Amino acid sequence: MSTVPATPDHALPPAATGAWREGDPVGRRRWYAAEAPLSLEAGGELPGVRLAFETWGRLAPDRSNAVLVLHALTGDSHVAGPVEPGHPSPGWWDALVGPARALDTDRWFVVAPNVLGGCQGSTGPASVHPGGPGAGRAWGGSFPFLTQRDQVAAESGLADALGIDRWALVVGGSMGGMRAVEWAVSYPERTGALLLLATSAEASAEQLAWAHIQLRAIRDDPHWQGGDYHDTGHGPLAGLGLARRVAHVTYRAEPELRARFGRLPQGSEDPWHGGRYRVASYLDHHADKLNRRFDAASYVVLTEAMNAHDVGRGRGGTRAALARVTAPTLVAGVDSDRLYPLAQQERLAALIPSADRPRVVESAYGHDGFLLETEQVGTMVRELLAPSAPPRE
Repeated sequence: MSTVPATPDHALPPAATGAWREGDPVGRRRWYAAEAPLSLEAGGELPGVRLAFETWGRLAPDRSNAVLVLHALTGDSHVAGPVEPGHPSPGWWDALVGPARALDTDRWFVVAPNVLGGCQGSTGPASVHPGGPGAGRAWGGSFPFLTQRDQVAAESGLADALGIDRWALVVGGSMGGMRAVEWAVSYPERTGALLLLATSAEASAEQLAWAHIQLRAIRDDPHWQGGDYHDTGHGPLAGLGLARRVAHVTYRAEPELRARFGRLPQGSEDPWHGGRYRVASYLDHHADKLNRRFDAASYVVLTEAMNAHDVGRGRGGTRAALARVTAPTLVAGVDSDRLYPLAQQERLAALIPSADRPRVVESAYGHDGFLLETEQVGTMVRELLAPSAPPRE
């Protein structure tokens, strides 16, 4: 037996993709497989659609206690639970899901799918192409253009498969909020209540601009290879890492960065002689973490879907589209969010007939406040669910 100690995973170079792939540990995932190809808003269809999802709690006999939780850009189905085989990160909203928490799993059946186009078990660019010339290889750069409506259509198929005619609550923040509002507009009869966090009715010019920089970083990486890198051993990790660094600055707030890092160097490093400031080390750390659990092509597909977000497209404009929403609705923004500023949530609340006054999440963390301020978010979840709360088991 070798006496050489095992090398920790974080010390090894990341693989070409951090996507979940067949043969990897399944973890808590379950799968829904569509019986027919999905017709896409941009034209054509996507065959072999499969969504990975996780559940917590027990579905009531009348199926009235189901809650749909929709993740943001680099999230996945692992809303709650520890790091374990198959799940490289802890639950991203762990403090909200569980017995006696806001999403009390003794009362509610919580469902969290990995978004279509994602990379943690759902059909996406890293998935094996089911047929045709690309059969047996990753979709890669041939994966089709998706919109939020396509993703919600796939999620409606999951709801059908679970026998859920109507969600007691649909909740999402950022990209998840885009899908949540699409759920309420596309399927008002299936949306019992709605919580929209740090999101918008359509992508703004500034959001498109930040996204363009990130997409260029990935596509300009020489290992991008038109998106066909998954089985080459060399992925566009430098580009994805740069995209993550740019994005992460927009996710946080300047006062927080100033208070946490200031102008301090990283440890003994000297910024005047090739070393880093502490804030640069922080960004490098988050870039490396993402490279180990995400896929660059999924980042591109999902970012382009966010860019396409416009709830009023083909529906007579934003006002007419949001007038379709019938669910009791809370819209909340983060007071320090510079990526999805409060004005965007105020507009949503003003145009949704069933919305209460806009709520403000007080946070020093910027856009990420919707993930981190779980006590404030939990209060809103409880408010929306209180009228229909089943008894604790």
